[in-house]
Amino acid sequence: MKKFLRYLGLGLLSTFSTATPGLGAERISFYYPPFGEFSLSVDSLETFAKVGKIDRDFSFYASRATPEQLAQLRDLLQQRFNLTPTLVSQVTYSPIGEQLVQQLGKLLLTESRKNGFYAIRASLILSAADREGLTVVNLLRKFPSDTIRVNFTEGLRIVDDLSQLIKRKDEVFASLQKEAIAQAATSNIDFSQKPDLRSPGKFTWQKKSLELNDISRSRRLPVDIYLPKAGSEKAGELFSPPFPLIVISHGLASDRSTFVYLAEHLASYGFAVAVLEHPGSNAERFQQYFAGLAGPPDAAEFVNRPLDIKYLLNELQRLDKSDPSLQGKLNFQQVGAIGQSFGGYTVLTLAGANINFEQLRQDCNPDNSSFNLSLFLQCQANELPAKNYELKDDRIKAIIAINPIDSSVLGQGGVSQIKVPVMLVAGSQDVFAPPVFEQIRPFTWLSDTNKYLALIENGTHFSAIAEPTPQNDVLPVPPALLGPDRAAVYSYLNALSVAFLETHLLNRPEYRSYLQPSYARFISKEPLNLSILQSLSVAQFNQVWSGSTPQSSKPSNPQPTSTPYQPLRQ
Repeated sequence: MKKFLRYLGLGLLSTFSTATPGLGAERISFYYPPFGEFSLSVDSLETFAKVGKIDRDFSFYASRATPEQLAQLRDLLQQRFNLTPTLVSQVTYSPIGEQLVQQLGKLLLTESRKNGFYAIRASLILSAADREGLTVVNLLRKFPSDTIRVNFTEGLRIVDDLSQLIKRKDEVFASLQKEAIAQAATSNIDFSQKPDLRSPGKFTWQKKSLELNDISRSRRLPVDIYLPKAGSEKAGELFSPPFPLIVISHGLASDRSTFVYLAEHLASYGFAVAVLEHPGSNAERFQQYFAGLAGPPDAAEFVNRPLDIKYLLNELQRLDKSDPSLQGKLNFQQVGAIGQSFGGYTVLTLAGANINFEQLRQDCNPDNSSFNLSLFLQCQANELPAKNYELKDDRIKAIIAINPIDSSVLGQGGVSQIKVPVMLVAGSQDVFAPPVFEQIRPFTWLSDTNKYLALIENGTHFSAIAEPTPQNDVLPVPPALLGPDRAAVYSYLNALSVAFLETHLLNRPEYRSYLQPSYARFISKEPLNLSILQSLSVAQFNQVWSGSTPQSSKPSNPQPTSTPYQPLRQ
């Protein structure tokens, strides 16, 4: 009975409310065997939201909540989400939106106990169009049924599975951090006496903007090039033109301003940096989509994005022979690529990973209830004709993938094909590209020994990207999902990018020490603590995931030899 009352507490009610925009019309009802039917009136919630009063109907649940939980629930009930009905309609009618609402509909049923898909979508749109706006209470009022029935048994399973998954994720992160700290303790390098790679380099640079037009694919590609100036202070022979070239690929609904800070930093160290926009999935395309002027990004983006960068490199090679401002400035024998999120996927394919249609078929089953939100995007690739797409570009010699999505669209079969140095960057609180699924486990699939896993405690999916501008602030992200102040993460990426590219693109071994766990510990700042690992085998990962004490992560055979611990669910 004690366990039953605990589950009936407001914590569970708050979980339901947070995870889903509408929970009923006049009453929220759920059946919990063997104790019977329970319900709560929407009027009680509305009264509590507006005046803070707890009536008799609500008191049964409120008495089982802490004051903090009640305050959080009231804040949630009062919050107005500033979303237009057009935006809500566009999203909920898109393939990804429909999949998400279908999953919610398994938990939130209509009065006749049918999947609540259509009712949820209708209530979302209607409440967004109402003058009171999209609020939880208004969603409840717009739900087209007198009662919404919560699939309580399924809800408890989801809550339990999710809490176990979060616990496991935290344990994995803590274990890997502990291993990195142990490795750092063996170092005797005094980084305070070495150049600070977080600070700008000695090169001055200039910015050149282009708009390329790939007529064969009807793709216009805006590009900003950050070009170091020859003759800058400390520009020795190694850094004279032509300059090594780095390409940066943004994530979904972003643009070329997302990584300006990183482009400028690399240019100050003598790297030419080309930052492009992918027209099928950039901020402008999403603005048009949300305004009803364009369709949603389609599956072709999984092919077009790497082809955008191939075309960019081809055009830069052409301009290198004809444009006086670029002539002789770019070294196409030393090309690296950096990408974040969907851009992380993009650079992984350019490095040699193939789209894994067999893995997609396994993971994209409609009955698969996944906690990995990135699968809603990855599974779109299933709509592509299943064939071998030529996405690899041999000009690219090293890559950095920040919060990449790859577990299904590339899978072990795809990621293991990469034969160039790779750095993967993961944030512990990334709910859109969960770190265990999308970065930590894929790190074990990499076969090249020159690989690095940078772990950022409390980092989110947005920690690495610049503050939004009016032009690219198109996705309404709750402040809670943004995470702590991003300045520390910017400094990490600035330093690690220079060290990684100097080491593996320019073959300057004196920078390799900056890629050790001890350097990560030296520059780490709470609450965004940084750790670096250079190796992690499948067996070691399985030990960590299963709760066993891992062995020291010394270099071992990097080839995957077994499947992950069975309870690892996406």
